[in-house]
Amino acid sequence: MRAGANDDADVIVVGAGPAGSSTAHWCACAGLDVLLLEKAAFPRDKICGDGLTPRAVAELVRMGVDIDPADGWIRNEGLRVFAGRRSWELPWPEVAAFPGYGMARSRMTFDHLLAQHAQRSGAKLLERTKVTGPLTDERTGRVVGVRAQAADRREVVYRAPVVVAADGVSSRFATSLGIARRDDRPLGTAYRTYFRTDGPSGPTARHADSWMESHLELWSGQPGKSDLLPGYGWIFALGDGTVNVGLGSVSSTPQRQSAVGHDYRALLQRWVEGAPEAWGLSPESQLGPIRGAALPMGFNRAPMYRDGTILVGDAAGMVSPFNGEGIAYALQAGRVAADAIAQARTRTSDAAREAVLGGYAERMRADLGGYYTLGRAFVRLIEHPAIMRFGTRYALPVPVVMQFVVKLLSDCYEPRGGDWVDRLISALTRVVPAA
Repeated sequence: MRAGANDDADVIVVGAGPAGSSTAHWCACAGLDVLLLEKAAFPRDKICGDGLTPRAVAELVRMGVDIDPADGWIRNEGLRVFAGRRSWELPWPEVAAFPGYGMARSRMTFDHLLAQHAQRSGAKLLERTKVTGPLTDERTGRVVGVRAQAADRREVVYRAPVVVAADGVSSRFATSLGIARRDDRPLGTAYRTYFRTDGPSGPTARHADSWMESHLELWSGQPGKSDLLPGYGWIFALGDGTVNVGLGSVSSTPQRQSAVGHDYRALLQRWVEGAPEAWGLSPESQLGPIRGAALPMGFNRAPMYRDGTILVGDAAGMVSPFNGEGIAYALQAGRVAADAIAQARTRTSDAAREAVLGGYAERMRADLGGYYTLGRAFVRLIEHPAIMRFGTRYALPVPVVMQFVVKLLSDCYEPRGGDWVDRLISALTRVVPAA
């Protein structure tokens, strides 16, 4: 599966977000010629909470990304959770598989840093190159490259034996191939903005907070009623004088989300307006507008491999239904996809190569499928306001429940061994269908 005489690369990666840059990095490290295509120009923004769980940090460490706090990273110790007029500080679990800390960094610089890292590994990055569709073999229908619009508006064609779709939640590339989103998977919605933090500087300043703050009681505030929503509000310190403030909500299906019809931008605005004065969230300190995006969850696009195209990250719906985290799984998917591509390259028959490439989807399902299945059940439960209210006010304060919840929701547990909580979560992910 080495590039032929008419090919421009061994693999083309569409989109230079975390999933795309991870794929490009690992492919380049495996000795493949990689073409990484990004429609925008860096630095560019991406709607996100900007928080990284220990699982995501572990992937960055594997990649060799420099995460020195002196270079713009801020570490956090865990979650500060508010619910039922109480708060708890829940440290990240101490497990062998992941570091005992999370991190945060604005996606404006984070994505650029990862793309540059992929370049240093050997990938060729082309910015302002908008992929317009797949290039297919007329005889077999297999994807053999992409059609794109270059920075100078020229229509260009790039060829490669494998194309990786890392073009986000909408994934026009996958859609053009008839790989549609599933309507039986959860869909989240997140809105966020930034604030400049006022008040004293130093380690106690809001922008330097060592805890990722989550508020679990998120009320709809609709006229005539005010339901408790399945989601949370957040304040994540970025260490640069600013904080990311936002909220996210989830529905068990896209249809249910459409039926609910909340104005989340207005909801976030009301939430900020009702915040304590000590938070320092004033109109004068707000930086930029409130922006929102959809969160595709629980493998909501399938198949993850078909006819020369691999889907990674948001394009495959790899956001966790438990917490809206997607970066860790995007980075992981890039690593697994690159391994499949590199291994397929060594096979001597088309059938063997296809089997190896198809194994990418099997590996991702084996690792995350059971966890995502539990996540779908979790979403269906918390969609009921009464259950959400009982959980936040009565169940969460119980220490053993709290220990279980923080490991389950953060996906930070020992997959093999560990304490009884780790073993319970691992058992649950194995016994449920990994669909």
